[in-house]
Amino acid sequence: MLKTDIGIAADTGRSPFHKGEQQVQEHMGERDIERWAKGAIRNHMPDQHREFFEAQPFLIVSARDRQGRPWASVLEGGTGFVASPEATRLDIDALPSPGDPLADTLKAGTDIGILGIELATRRRNRVNGRVVGDKAGHLNFVVGQSFGNCPQYIRERSYWWHEGPLETKVQRGEGLTSSQIGWIRTADTFFIATGYQGDGEDPAFGMDASHRGGEKGFVEVLGDRTIRFPDYAGNRFYNTLGNIVQDGRAGFLFLDFASGSLLQLTGRATIDFESDEVRRFAGARQLVTLDIEDVVETTAALRLRWQAEAENARSLRLIEKHRESEDVVSFLFEARDGGTLEPFKAGQHLPIELRIPGFDEKVQRTYSLSNSSNGRHYRISVKRESNGLASRFLHDALQPGTILESRKPAGDFLLPDDSKPVVLVSAGIGITPMLSMVQSLAVSGDNRAVWFVHGARDGAHHPFKRDVEQISTESSNVSTLTFYSRPKDGDEQGRDYDVEGRISGEALKSLVARNDAHYLLCGPAAFLAGIQAELELMGVPEALIHTEAF
Repeated sequence: MLKTDIGIAADTGRSPFHKGEQQVQEHMGERDIERWAKGAIRNHMPDQHREFFEAQPFLIVSARDRQGRPWASVLEGGTGFVASPEATRLDIDALPSPGDPLADTLKAGTDIGILGIELATRRRNRVNGRVVGDKAGHLNFVVGQSFGNCPQYIRERSYWWHEGPLETKVQRGEGLTSSQIGWIRTADTFFIATGYQGDGEDPAFGMDASHRGGEKGFVEVLGDRTIRFPDYAGNRFYNTLGNIVQDGRAGFLFLDFASGSLLQLTGRATIDFESDEVRRFAGARQLVTLDIEDVVETTAALRLRWQAEAENARSLRLIEKHRESEDVVSFLFEARDGGTLEPFKAGQHLPIELRIPGFDEKVQRTYSLSNSSNGRHYRISVKRESNGLASRFLHDALQPGTILESRKPAGDFLLPDDSKPVVLVSAGIGITPMLSMVQSLAVSGDNRAVWFVHGARDGAHHPFKRDVEQISTESSNVSTLTFYSRPKDGDEQGRDYDVEGRISGEALKSLVARNDAHYLLCGPAAFLAGIQAELELMGVPEALIHTEAF
């Protein structure tokens, strides 16, 4: 096992990342993170995040016990148990259940991490900060850092409330029992608590609560005091791994969704970045091992119950494969049984599962739908990445007639439900949900003013150009604006593209005279952070800016 010593990165002062996160980012080749992350990691919650947290029936929290060991736990409550009276606060009317390792530690001054995760819709947001009040079972929380997460690897589950008394029982140990080993080996979801506190006060310090998901058995039990899991590409911030690099202590939480029981572990974590073992796991970037020091199992700790199994998959048949540009191909699917497909809203994504030769486990990916909902077809459009396991398989191997598994479309990157003007802004393959949106508007006859703004490298890397042109020609309310950052000799300005260069907030703001237009942005995280920051500087309210990273 390689240790987590991966070199030293320079401290950048008011960076949103501490030195451990910077070290992992440098090791993983993510050298542009510092440039744009300040726009993505905020010291307050956007209104969309506040509304999201207020709607949740439970939160995952991370904190330390009196011995300084991290634990992950659950806070649950009915409608309104979470309130956000202002953008920097959450008021939570709940505490962990009796016997929980954090039951007596969530006091004023305690650093905690909070993860809101909506399993039924696969949405999640994270916020880290500090408890500033803890009266009568009520927590007052102040934000240090707030940011969203992508829905990758989340398994959909609906929930309900258990009626009647809870027969709670707490069992403690220093190693896993045989039943606990079986629990972990069949889990497709768990949560992890990590943290780092350096010298002084810095928003980058504190606790973090994060989610990990995969196929059943993705967490290996190597012994009654050792477990290991493969870690995949995420939001590129590397908060969890960076915390482990600096402070190897970590806590794991496994939920028994059917019974509301909790299995909580704490111990020492190490990261394997480069050994041959990592390459055994399809798409894994590293392996994380936890050496367990303490175990707490609480039977029937929660009134919440979820589906024991994640939502059933739907079999799809590929019926058409069409090249849209030099590096983008569309895949059109129908239901394997010829039946009607689940409807979706423009902007939502489709989770799929691939069986790739040479890999024992299914590979899960999520792609935005690029057509409008019609009950007959799902279409995804995928950019081929040179190191992308799934995209290379889709481009090179998947042929019409192939059957694959999917889950129902999900996501909340949607057209606002009003008549205000809309500016759809995309870069690269971020065009896919925007195409679905503009198609849906055209089909429904919605006549609100729409600007379709896209940025591409050049004509060869500009998918759906003709599709968008046709919609614009046929719909008087749709206008287009195209940017090429590096046009080629064959690209004709005025016909193939409008502006040489990159999309800017200033260019977008100049399109609409009204101050109430919605701006929907989809593209790389750096692009989103930059454009959003520019729009806000020009006075566009945060509530009118909607983003989706890929």
